[in-house]
Amino acid sequence: MSRVLSLLKEFHPIVWSLVIGTVFVRAASSMSMPFLFLYLSNNTDMDLATIGLTIGAGPLAGTLGGFIAGTLSDRIGRRRVMIGALYVWTLVFVGFALSKNPMVLLILNMAGGLCRSFYEPVSQALMADVTPPEKRFRVFSLRYTAINVGVAVGPIAGAVLAKTSVALPFMITALIYLIYVVSLQGLLNKFGIKKIEGQKKEHVTFRRAFNVVVNDKAFRLYMVAGMLGAIGYSQMSSTLAKYAEMTVVSGTELFAILMSINAIVVVVMQLPLTAWAEKKTPLTAIVVGNVMYAIGDVGYAFAGSWIVFIIAMVFFTFGEILTFTSGDVLIDRMAPEGMRGSYYGAKSFSNLGQFAGPWLGGILLAQYGGMTLFLTVAAFSLLSSAFQWAGQRAYILANGKSINYARVDSL
Repeated sequence: MSRVLSLLKEFHPIVWSLVIGTVFVRAASSMSMPFLFLYLSNNTDMDLATIGLTIGAGPLAGTLGGFIAGTLSDRIGRRRVMIGALYVWTLVFVGFALSKNPMVLLILNMAGGLCRSFYEPVSQALMADVTPPEKRFRVFSLRYTAINVGVAVGPIAGAVLAKTSVALPFMITALIYLIYVVSLQGLLNKFGIKKIEGQKKEHVTFRRAFNVVVNDKAFRLYMVAGMLGAIGYSQMSSTLAKYAEMTVVSGTELFAILMSINAIVVVVMQLPLTAWAEKKTPLTAIVVGNVMYAIGDVGYAFAGSWIVFIIAMVFFTFGEILTFTSGDVLIDRMAPEGMRGSYYGAKSFSNLGQFAGPWLGGILLAQYGGMTLFLTVAAFSLLSSAFQWAGQRAYILANGKSINYARVDSL
């Protein structure tokens, strides 16, 4: 009990409110969105490439939206941007529940991607604002664990609810989002976020933020690395469902189980892998993570049974744990004080990979099959490491120091 109380006191109450909210938000969204590719392929006349394009439209909208949201949050405050995005996001899920028109679903998916790009980088920036630098790695890990606690429950619940009604998962998701945004609005006001924002705020213009990011060569290289990694990662929430259905008996049920296994492995392995990563440099953790991604993708390429799919997902998830948190740490160290929101928002440019991934994956799956698809994205994951290394070299040359170091208190 004393350990739990100590952990609760370690971070600002706002961090805990965002972490707990993340569990419910991700559980809700994962009840519906991972099955959208499968739903469109089985209930519309769209070909796989067009479905991939539709799925990728959300991240594409979020590419520009994240930068706008991050910069806007540095100017007018995190609270307004997050709350506004969550209210609109609630309406988006209501729209998903009520419409079966492919064009409307495309527009809704773009709106949802825009809302995600407004909410997530801004919430990360707020967590960093209220947390000392030496504790931010743990906060990012905590947030990521919360995401996957939610995802552990969502897909299986979505598969069960969808048997009753295709619209039901989306309506329940909308209800959970509404409850969350009302609760979060009250908590942000209670804990004085207006005052914190006033202390942190700088005069940040869109032109200044855009120029800083465009002129930051190291940041651009990291974004290219992120795009390549996202092409592979996006297959998990797009083509993997269809590939499993095409490859094994009861593939749809297998996919729901794979999504839950992904989340359970994160929850179980997050602490030990984070402890290992903190003793290494972020770049080392990212490179090892990209190798794990590649092993998982190769496993999918040659999978012909449930057990091989499951083993591949475990390796893939190891890569996810190692790369996501370490990538956040590098961005946090790179961002100038007062422009953290802009940098987290600009990180969404890597969402171009989330747009291209489902589209490219749909083409490869339809034309060449799953083996070619997953071997290709495995190669992209490995290539991503080369751009990560180049970004680190560029930062050293520009600043005369490295951001790629292990935490001091873990040495």
